[in-house]
This record gives sequence, C-alpha cells and structure tokens, in this order.
Amino acid sequence: MRAVVLVGGFGTRLRPLTSSIPKPMLPVGHVPIIERLVANLGRSGVTEVTLALGFKPEPFVQAFPDGECSGVAMRYAVEPEPLDTAGAIRFAADAAGIVDTFVVVNGDVLTDLDVAQLVRFHREKSAEASIHLIGVPDPSAFGVVALDASGRVERFVEKPAPGTAPSNLINAGTYVLEPSVLARIPAGQKVSIERATFPAVAADGGLYAMATDDYWVDTGRPELYLQANLDLLSGIRRHDHCVPVHPQAVVHPSAVLHLAIVGPGARVEAGASVTRSVLLPGAVVEAGATVADSVVMGRVGAGAMVHDSVLGADASVAPGEQLSGERRPDPNQT
Repeated sequence: MRAVVLVGGFGTRLRPLTSSIPKPMLPVGHVPIIERLVANLGRSGVTEVTLALGFKPEPFVQAFPDGECSGVAMRYAVEPEPLDTAGAIRFAADAAGIVDTFVVVNGDVLTDLDVAQLVRFHREKSAEASIHLIGVPDPSAFGVVALDASGRVERFVEKPAPGTAPSNLINAGTYVLEPSVLARIPAGQKVSIERATFPAVAADGGLYAMATDDYWVDTGRPELYLQANLDLLSGIRRHDHCVPVHPQAVVHPSAVLHLAIVGPGARVEAGASVTRSVLLPGAVVEAGATVADSVVMGRVGAGAMVHDSVLGADASVAPGEQLSGERRPDPNQT
C-alpha cells in the first residue's frame, strides 16, 4: 500500500514556532510529527510514502537523506505553487506513479487509527473514496459529515451553528482513494478535496466514511500541539510514548518539572519550575523562572513568569518579566 502525506501548508496557526521550522517537522515527544505519522502508517502496512511538499521542502529531505522513515520508503513531490488539498494529492500521486488504491493523510494529524482497518472498510463497501471520522463534543467549528445506515456519505455541513449539526462526526484527515478520484481533479489547478472533490464523489454515491474512537489530535494550533506532546506522558497513546527529559537536555537538580517535556539541548537552571509545558531543542529557562502551559523555543530570563504563551526560536523574556497569553515574536508582525 502506498500513501500521500500532505505537508505543504504554511503552518500559519502555529506561528511563531513555524517561522523557523515546517509544522510537520516540529517534535512531539522528541520525534518529528511526520516521523510519528509515518510510523503509524507503516504499522498499518503502508510501504511507501510520498510527501506532498511546498513550503520549506529542504528540512524534510535533510531529515531523511536515505529516502526512508520508520522503515517506510520516502518520496518527495514539491509543488511549483500551492495547489490546495486535492491539487496537491493529484500532483504527488502523478509524481509517484500511483495507479492503485492508496491512502492520503493530512500531515498535522496524529492518531492511533489502524489505517488497514479503513482500507478493509473501503474495499468492503466498494467505495471510490473513504474518510476516517472522529466524534467531537462540539462539531460547530468543523466540517460535519452526515451518513446513511450503510456508512455512505449523504452530505457535508460546514461549521454548523451550535445545535444544528446532523452528527458530531468530523473529517479526521485520513482517506482511502481509488485512482478514479485523481481523474476528477484537474492537473495543476488549485482544488480542495473537502469542498470540491468529495462532494462530487458523494453525489455519485461513491463516498463512504468510517467513524472510530481512536486517539486523534490535529496538531495545527499551539494548545493542541502542546496537548499532543503531553499526551505522550499520560499513557493514553497506543504505541507512542516518550521520556520527559531528553538525554541531551540539562536540568539543574533543584529545578522542578511537572508534566513537562524538555528537548535535546534545552536547559533548565537552578530553582526554575516548568509545568504542563514543552521546551523545544535549544530552549533556555534561567534560574528561578516559572513556565506553565506554554511552548518555548527561545529564552526565559531569570525570575520571569511565562503562562499560556508561545515563544519562537528568536524570542526572549526579560529577567523578572511576566508574560501571559502571548505569542512572541508576534506572528502578525513577522
């Protein structure tokens, strides 16, 4: 089985973290998002992945110079211009020479889904396309899917008003597609699979969807990226876990860590406190500083307090400064 992984986005919602690194290369539990995603595909029988690249392709090629990731062969398809989701799938599939049933995954999704189960469902239904669905408490911020009793998709409702949704099932970003879907996508054009291609397949009766209650998170927002990291410490993941402090990190014996991940090259000095936070590679928390509910790439000065904030690679918090609910540098000014 072959797969296309969509990793060409700009990662706008995660700035300033993505100002210096593409979103799928950000680490979750010391391992890049893309590597955890591909490992899960490999467990499900995927043997080759093509990355649909656009923004900053070089870090991906540099990270996997041997053309292999987690035992899965890796190809690259670099879009000449942004083609949206369907356009990117068509471009990558053409570049890889895909002519059989294949899998597509959004590159910012982490899930414990057994993709082989979705493939079996797809074949049992003789579907043209199949979508993985996840139930959420409040679907009003998502595209909601309405199904008939057989699992056939009847319609999509984009961001329904609270209380009006036909279900609480949302598109979870993993698909199984027949090559005929590619013929529906004009080559080299900007096309959305969610807004254009899937509704067309549904209108012809060939779109099915399978809901599961597997672990699933869209890592595209800072609070969810933070949660994806901390979930590796809670034991709720089926396969993935991590040590809280990377062996190449430096943590002073008097520092206090609670539900914290400290990446390689990061440093936590004497008397500092880090709670429910992620210190990415190279981050520094100086003596006596407090960090809570935050993601830090940069430097937190001595005695400073940082809460519910995101610090990019070039960001710093002055000694004694108090920072709450901010992103630094301001992503709207970069």
